[in-house]
Amino acid sequence: MSIFVKRKIRDREKRSPYNDPQSLQQSAERQLKRQFFGLLLVIVTWSLAMGWLLALATNAQTATPTAEIGTVDVVPAQYQLGQELYLENCSTCHIGLPPAVLPTQTWKNLLQDSQHYGAQLKPLVDPPRILVWKYLSTFSRVQRDDEETPYRLNDSRYFKALHPGVKLPRPVQLGSCVSCHQGASDYNFRRLTAEWK
Repeated sequence: MSIFVKRKIRDREKRSPYNDPQSLQQSAERQLKRQFFGLLLVIVTWSLAMGWLLALATNAQTATPTAEIGTVDVVPAQYQLGQELYLENCSTCHIGLPPAVLPTQTWKNLLQDSQHYGAQLKPLVDPPRILVWKYLSTFSRVQRDDEETPYRLNDSRYFKALHPGVKLPRPVQLGSCVSCHQGASDYNFRRLTAEWK
């Protein structure tokens, strides 16, 4: 090797950052800063993605205007057939009630009994009965252990809780719902008369 090449290699080694402790420290600091900013970028990206997904989920629930919902609760797709079967079988003779006005036990007994408030009915059979039961049990409320099972609206504490300050006729008739809930015959209990808006 020539002397010229040897000097060039020696000079390069002297200037190498790996031989200088200060240069090594600066290099380590730069690498630490890059890692910090990389982690920060990942956290910010993750947060933005989660916020976007949460916004999509929230908008999906509020996409339907409340005037079009009808019942008190939005009914997810897996319960909509049960709701349709419930209305098909129950609202042909009277106004279909939202499940929330009576406890779950009342709905269970009504589905099992062929005697329906003095009228003999042909009971629902499976699978429609199962679909209706899933809808009613999901959207009805739990009954207390010390409570009698109510079979009339005016005996249901849930019905009373949903109608605070309302002077209800005794006994409450299913047809009297229309006097305040104009859309009750269409299973829309959100549309109220001007007096209750």
